[in-house]
Amino acid sequence: MNTDPREIIDQSPMGPLQIFIIALTLGLNAMDGIDVLAISLAAPDIARQWSLSEFKVGVTTIMELVGMGIGSFLLGLVADNVGRRKTMLWCMVIMATGMFLAPFSRNVYELWVWRVFTGLGIGGLLSAITAITAEFSNLKKRALCIFIMGIGYPIGGIFGSKIAGYLLATYHNWHLIFYFGGALAVLFIPLFFFTVPESVHWLVRKQPEGALEKVNKTLKRLGHSAIAALPEVTSEVRKKSIGELFAPETRRITIIIAVAYFFQIFTYYFVLKWVPKVVANMGFTPAEGAGMLMYANIGGAVGGMCLGLLTLRFSVKNLTITVLTLSGVAFIILGQTPADLTYFALFVAFCGFFGNAGILGMYALFPAAFPTHFRATGTGFILSIGRFGAGLSPPFVGLMFDWGLTLPFVTLIISFGTFIGAIVLAFLKLAQKPD
Repeated sequence: MNTDPREIIDQSPMGPLQIFIIALTLGLNAMDGIDVLAISLAAPDIARQWSLSEFKVGVTTIMELVGMGIGSFLLGLVADNVGRRKTMLWCMVIMATGMFLAPFSRNVYELWVWRVFTGLGIGGLLSAITAITAEFSNLKKRALCIFIMGIGYPIGGIFGSKIAGYLLATYHNWHLIFYFGGALAVLFIPLFFFTVPESVHWLVRKQPEGALEKVNKTLKRLGHSAIAALPEVTSEVRKKSIGELFAPETRRITIIIAVAYFFQIFTYYFVLKWVPKVVANMGFTPAEGAGMLMYANIGGAVGGMCLGLLTLRFSVKNLTITVLTLSGVAFIILGQTPADLTYFALFVAFCGFFGNAGILGMYALFPAAFPTHFRATGTGFILSIGRFGAGLSPPFVGLMFDWGLTLPFVTLIISFGTFIGAIVLAFLKLAQKPD
């Protein structure tokens, strides 16, 4: 009889509580999509209120990325040391606080502070959310569950942009966008607190005081029998943490995934940050340009779901390499598309489809790449690298346009990121059982 609770969860069919937790992580991940789109939509009104230069507007739209980059790594480290559940709850509190206080900013510099603060919470949440999704899924459906969690971002972008657009059009007050986001974060806190237990994988690995009782309580809620004792884990193994990220046996994996993720995010953010401006430069209205983001997010959600289902039959690594390659092709074709909104929207959706699927494919590789004791830390480190790439992408594209490069050349150059990611990922070799 199997007495390792991790093996019980890994090999057993998923029950109602596990399915609910995965659905909840989708909703929490949607907060990231809502936040990114909300600040982009609020930026014009913020600029008018404080008479901001274009440079300050640009900085305002990426300040949350600074916070996310810091929070992903530092709070990911916290999640590996004090627990997923506790860290995620505090991250939600930070998010809600930052969103509610942003409208009280007296100038753009105070707003930047609250945007960074909000980003800290979102970044930490994203690090822990991938770990908790993996650890409440069974092995057969783990990759699919991570894809389901991951499509929360484009879904949040779709609905967040619609709601934010309605609030701005109806009330002409950018403050309401942040109140809406803060209210959502507050609603998730009690829902998460009363339904999601601590990760069994984390409890077994760290074995804090009362771990056996907590594990058995969770196993009962999941529909399994109690165990008599926890698997033996030496104190040396329990204390392993961040240093393992660049240990000889894991350094190569960490670097490969970090490089691939950096370049894919670098390319993908062209769609999120520049496509509306490109469409406006073609002679269409700013509203029509902003509408392109909806097509990108719809494509991203559909792409993530399709690739997630394919992981039930095919290798996650091979699927990810394939969609990264197709993502680069889609970006090249986008640059060649004539100034016709119908065709342009179609290829923006294709870029979202393959681009987001590639990102989520790497999310699905995290649980196999990083063992329990530094899973959130490793995920946070990769996400921090990705946020750095996201921050570099918009100004780099802007420089290329300033140098006089046309759209076809810009998309050709930016597409190299996805091809580099696919090539690098081909050298990735993962252990069969990281825990």
